[in-house]
Amino acid sequence: MKALTYIEHGKFALMDKPKPTILDPRDAVVRVTLGSICTSDLHIKHGSVPRAVPGITVGHEMVGVVEEVGSAVTTVRPGDRVTVNVETFCGECFFCRHGFVNNCTDPNGGWALGCRIDGGQAEFVRVPYADQGLNKIPDSVSDEQALLVGDVLATGFWAARISEITPDDTVLIIGAGPTGLCTLMCVLLKNPKRIIVCEKDPARIAFVHEHYPEVLTCTPDECEAFTLANSDHGGADVVLEVAGAKDTFRLAWTCARPNAIVTVVALYDEPQTLPLPDMYGKNLTFKTGGVDGCDCAEILRLIEQGKIDTTPLITHRYKLEDIEEAYRVFENKLDGVIKVAVEPKNKNSYRLGQR
Repeated sequence: MKALTYIEHGKFALMDKPKPTILDPRDAVVRVTLGSICTSDLHIKHGSVPRAVPGITVGHEMVGVVEEVGSAVTTVRPGDRVTVNVETFCGECFFCRHGFVNNCTDPNGGWALGCRIDGGQAEFVRVPYADQGLNKIPDSVSDEQALLVGDVLATGFWAARISEITPDDTVLIIGAGPTGLCTLMCVLLKNPKRIIVCEKDPARIAFVHEHYPEVLTCTPDECEAFTLANSDHGGADVVLEVAGAKDTFRLAWTCARPNAIVTVVALYDEPQTLPLPDMYGKNLTFKTGGVDGCDCAEILRLIEQGKIDTTPLITHRYKLEDIEEAYRVFENKLDGVIKVAVEPKNKNSYRLGQR
């Protein structure tokens, strides 16, 4: 099969590899029908993920059809259409039982697919702990509608959930990239008093205005003054930092009111400074880390009900054999790209009305 492979720092290549097989009774093999490229894949390419293993197949955003299951798998069977969770988790350890699946104590727990074990920018992928990592896609939901459920949408949903948003809040979201936009969709479900999106890219600001006209926008240069003018208590009640740029961490806490919650979703290429003397007295609560992606079934229900729709984010489509071109466009933010969909050869994705 064809699989995009992490060769070394700065280099991915499309290679021929053997089709994966069941290695554990709890595994499933999934035929990938549609995948995507995540900014985290770029972090691997750029060397910002030290635990990434050279030689692995990259990719952790995908949907597909179950091809084969191990003897201990009970929740899915061959032929089921499924989303694949970015997190690998056993469901039984202390952290899994408390919903902290990103910190599953299994050796392959947390973000493993496409990082430490073979991922899904390929024709097939092996999914450990399939009962935990796969969710059935309703017949009324297309592959494109479900494509982002297992990672970037799960991240936005988790970020909104842990941020304790109330109807009286002013919520500031820094960054309107794919994760920022998914976070915005999930924050809207909380119905806060107002939402501000901070973004420097005019095309992405225009996207927010087109699809979410009730949301306020500003640029990073004006963000602090704009947030102060459009909040009730000297800053945002909740800040979600989703950009991961050079100065956005500092921007997040400076725009927060005293006693606010600052949720850091971003993954940074460089270490960040926590200037405690400067922020002393603001009494901020920081929440940060990798997504606890255990809400996928609920997210699929919300998509089925029409309450979340990420399909406008998919701006470009490629075949797997053209994935290196897809990376070039995505990495360099060309042609107004937000998200790309990648379809393996002869593995047609499911569209509504198909039987």
